[in-house]
Amino acid sequence: MGSSSKLRTPCSFLNLLLSCLNFILFILSSASLAPTILLRTPPTSLGWAFLMVSSISLFSSFISFYSQLTHFCFITHISLLLSSSIAQLLGILALFTRENSSLSLLKSPRGIQEAKLLVRLECGVLMAMFVMQVGVLILTCTIHSCWVREYEGLEAEREAAARKRSRRIARVQEESMENAAKVAEMKAKEFDEKMKNKYGQWVKTDFEG
Repeated sequence: MGSSSKLRTPCSFLNLLLSCLNFILFILSSASLAPTILLRTPPTSLGWAFLMVSSISLFSSFISFYSQLTHFCFITHISLLLSSSIAQLLGILALFTRENSSLSLLKSPRGIQEAKLLVRLECGVLMAMFVMQVGVLILTCTIHSCWVREYEGLEAEREAAARKRSRRIARVQEESMENAAKVAEMKAKEFDEKMKNKYGQWVKTDFEG
C-alpha cells in the first residue's frame, strides 16, 4: 500500500494541473471562434477550416475531462490532441507567415486594419492553444503511465495477499490434518489399552481356574 500511496500523491497533483490546463484550453478554444466569425459571416473555406480547428480543440477538452473522470478514451483523446495540435500549427504558420494571403482568402468585408487585428488575434489565440495542447498531451501521457503503474502495484499487492491467504489456508489444513492424526493415534492407543485390559482379565481368570 505504501508504493501506491506514493504514486497517488504526484498523480493527484498532475490531475489537478491537467484540469486547469483543460479549462484554459476550453476557454481559448471558445475564444478562438470569435475572430473567425467576426471576420466574415458566413465564413469562407479558410474560415471554416479555422472553425474546425477550434471545434476539434473544444471536443478534445471535453474528452479530456471525461477521460480524467472515467480513465477511458485514452487513445481517442491522444488522437484528438495530436490532430488538433497539427491543425493549430498549420493555422499558425498560415496566419503568421502568409498574413496577406490569409486575409485575401478570408475575404473579410471589414477594414484592412480591423481585419489584420482580428487575424493577428486569431494567430495569438492559436499559439496559446498550441502551447496548452502540448502541455495537455504531455500531462495526459504522464498521468496515464501513473495510472498503469498504480494498477500494476495494486495487482501485485492483490497477488501477494492471495499468496499469503493460500499459505495460511495450507498451514491451517496441515495443522488440522496433524491434529486429526494425533486424535486418531490417541484413540488407537485408548483402544489398545482397553483391549489389553480386557484380554488381561480373561487370561487371569483362566490361570486362576
